[in-house]
Amino acid sequence: MSEPSRRAAAPPYVAEHDQASWRAGLKEGMPTLFGIAAWGMVVGIAMVKTGLSVPQALAMTLLVFAGSAQLASLPLIAAHAPIWVIFATALVVNLRFVIFSALLAPHFAHLPWRKRFLLGYVSGDMTVALFLQRYPSDRPEVGKLSFLKGLLYPNWLAWQVGSIAGILLGSTVPAEWGLGFAGTLAIICITVPLVASRAALCGVLVAGAVAVLAAGLPYKLGLLAAVVVGMVTAMAVEEWMEKWRKK
Repeated sequence: MSEPSRRAAAPPYVAEHDQASWRAGLKEGMPTLFGIAAWGMVVGIAMVKTGLSVPQALAMTLLVFAGSAQLASLPLIAAHAPIWVIFATALVVNLRFVIFSALLAPHFAHLPWRKRFLLGYVSGDMTVALFLQRYPSDRPEVGKLSFLKGLLYPNWLAWQVGSIAGILLGSTVPAEWGLGFAGTLAIICITVPLVASRAALCGVLVAGAVAVLAAGLPYKLGLLAAVVVGMVTAMAVEEWMEKWRKK
């Protein structure tokens, strides 16, 4: 189906702007904005402390917009790891966004690809989770797109404000503040609410064990191995539990 015919086939009221829904999305995501900004500041400082210049760090935060992938790649950049290792690590860490895209696709497949590309760029873990909690069904509803924008755009802005502030302040922050540990705590705070099933918990536990056991591998490959093994474990447990339910 061509792009114009796809837009014509979509219910027109789904794509129109709805101010009340946008405000509802903003209100729903508001409690997470401070934490997102704080995490962005930690990542911004970490980029500068790793050795990136201010222009490089600004380009990374604006183009990548993926805190976990940024934090995972920074030690590899500092260690002068091969570029394929850096890209592979970032790719594996961000594979969850493929799942997010698959979950959002039925809701917004009728939109032009440029709009879908923009929505994909500004999507985040918590915003997608909050949207799917509000709209578990993909049936057309008034204000659905506006609600998603109310979640995504403030979240993106909070991250960029925090990250840019961290980049600009990075050279003035003493090393003894222990920002590496703060970054770890920030990731834990984001991750824990997402571990909402036994399969996810098993994946996290296995990934943690593999990360500790493989910590001595060169180029931080232990992190890559932990992510892959953790994902495979979570999928295997989920499949086993699904079969067990059907018995």
